[in-house]
Amino acid sequence: MSQPRPITDLDALTRNRQRADPAALFLQQAARGEVEDRLAMVNKTFQSPAIVAAFPDLWAGHHAKAVVTPEAETLALPTQQHDLVIHSLGLHWANDPVGQLIQCRRALQADGLMLAVALGGQTLHELRSCLAQAESMVTGGLSPRVAPMAEVRDLGALLQRAGLALPVADTVPLKAAYRSMTHLMQDLRAMGEANAMTARLRHPTRRAVFDTAAKLYADTFPSDQGGIVATFELIVLTGWAPDVSQQKPLRPGSAQARLADALHTDETPLFD
Repeated sequence: MSQPRPITDLDALTRNRQRADPAALFLQQAARGEVEDRLAMVNKTFQSPAIVAAFPDLWAGHHAKAVVTPEAETLALPTQQHDLVIHSLGLHWANDPVGQLIQCRRALQADGLMLAVALGGQTLHELRSCLAQAESMVTGGLSPRVAPMAEVRDLGALLQRAGLALPVADTVPLKAAYRSMTHLMQDLRAMGEANAMTARLRHPTRRAVFDTAAKLYADTFPSDQGGIVATFELIVLTGWAPDVSQQKPLRPGSAQARLADALHTDETPLFD
C-alpha cells in the first residue's frame, strides 16, 4: 500500500526559509511576543526550556537556559528532560502536526508546559479567495497556492490527542495593510512563507491570473489606509504534561449543592 503524498515539500520549505530576510519576520516576532505574554502569566520558573524554531536567531537573548532545536519531522528533543517546550510558528507546515505535539509532550517532565503558535485557518483568506477565483476565471481550473491551515477547534483537539492536560487554544487576529497583492506576495517570500506545497504548480503561472487576482483583491478587500488588507491568524496552543498535582474535573453527580438553589430559581424536572 502506497504512502499518502505529504502536503509540504520539506526541501522547498527549507529553501524558502534560507532565503528569508531577517527584517521581514514580523509574524515570527508576533508569535514570540504571544509566547512571552503567556509565560508572564504562569506562576512558575522554568529551569530547562526547549524551543523548536525555524529561525533560531530570533530567540537569541530570550530564555538563556533554553535548548534551541530546528524544526524537523523528528525533533531532537530527549524524553522527559524539559519543563517547558515552545513550538514557534511551524505547525502549519508540518506534515504530521499531532506527531509534533506528541514529541513535545514526550520531551516534557511531569507538569511541564507546552506552548505552540501556528497560523490558523483565517490566515490569508483574502489572497486564497482572489487567487482561486481568478485562476478559475482565466484557466477554468484550480491549483494549490496557499497552504491549508487548521481552525482553532481542530488544533485544540490535537492537544488532547497528544495526551496534554488542561488544553487551551485561542486566536490572535492580525491585520496588515499592503500597497498591492504583489507587495503582499513579495513579503510572504521575504518571511519564508511562500508556497512550499508538494502539489504546487511546477511551471510559471499565466500573468493574466495574477492581474485578475490583483484587481479582485483591490476591489474586494481594500484597506482604510489605501491598498489592500491581509489577515493573519495566530493560534496559541497551551497544554501541560499530566501530573497528579493538577486539578481534576469532579465526577458527574458529585455536586454538593443544587444549581437551582444557587440561581434562586425553581428546578424543572425532565421526564423520559
